[in-house]
Amino acid sequence: MANGKGGSMHLFDIPNGNLGGHGIVGGHLPLAVGTAFAQWYKKTGGVTFAFMGDGAVNQGTFNESLNLASLYKLPAIFVVENNGVAMGTQVERSSADRDLAHRGAGFNMPHWNIDGNDLDTVISEFSKAASRARSGDGPSFIVANTFRFRGHSMSDPLKYRTKEEQERARLRDPIALYEKRLLESGMLTEEQFEKMQDETAQEINAAVSQVEADPHPDLQERFDDILVEKYPYQAR
Repeated sequence: MANGKGGSMHLFDIPNGNLGGHGIVGGHLPLAVGTAFAQWYKKTGGVTFAFMGDGAVNQGTFNESLNLASLYKLPAIFVVENNGVAMGTQVERSSADRDLAHRGAGFNMPHWNIDGNDLDTVISEFSKAASRARSGDGPSFIVANTFRFRGHSMSDPLKYRTKEEQERARLRDPIALYEKRLLESGMLTEEQFEKMQDETAQEINAAVSQVEADPHPDLQERFDDILVEKYPYQAR
């Protein structure tokens, strides 16, 4: 929808229900409550998943959104992707209670921790919360504990984590864990996995090549797809 403006923070896929990311920390939570309200009001049977990082739980919008969602028993699931460092500040330096699942205690909704690196666990726990939401019992608060293997951005050298921490975390890489599980169960062969990797790499390389070959947009398009209002372009 934004035609590439805003970069990775503004990726949308409306046909598949992805309402996009937002660059303002916690700024999307009231919007998620709005979509959940619409699903409840129109009786669509839909459920809104609102994903946030551990840094967002300290925003005022977090408290307002969870309170309102619980008050109206909206079909919303609030998921904290807790990598323990937000942009670069450890949880213990920013939260008086290090167990972030406790943050949901004051809003009369179920709140619990899960292993965010285990795909089967994530599917199972999310399904429970979705079933609860669809039955009219209201929202849930889930903290998916995980690890970020790279810095927050290209300019982040990751100095707040030791090499030992990173090496331990690599052993629980969710992709590697699930690859091993599928291979051991016989649901996937080495040949199939390598083929999937090759096909994915080709798709990514083709996309990168297309982007690099595409021309830059005209300067007069700089205000398009940004705001509802239209601004005339004035060359100087």
